[in-house]
Amino acid sequence: MENSFEEAIFNIERDRPMSWLLKQKDRLTALHPDMSETMIHQRILRKSGSDLEHAIRSRCIEPFSTEDYINAMEDITIRTEIGRNQYKHPMDNKTSGKKKSKTQ
Repeated sequence: MENSFEEAIFNIERDRPMSWLLKQKDRLTALHPDMSETMIHQRILRKSGSDLEHAIRSRCIEPFSTEDYINAMEDITIRTEIGRNQYKHPMDNKTSGKKKSKTQ
């Protein structure tokens, strides 16, 4: 189980923030039942990747709850460049870049 935790690194394309975070929290709680919630969050945060880790630390004031962590992680991966760099949205026909002339 410890190997499972150590090998689990958050991947924006593959993982959903809530399920990934709760799975890592369950693994750490099983391995270290006496570990505080703050320490659990710190260890999981290090597995998030440097850009995502920095963004979460900037949004959450320590000590933060698991709910705050999940909300920040979901918000960041959906609404910021960190998530958009990994997932390219298909271009919409409305934004083709062509301007209509005023004479038509």
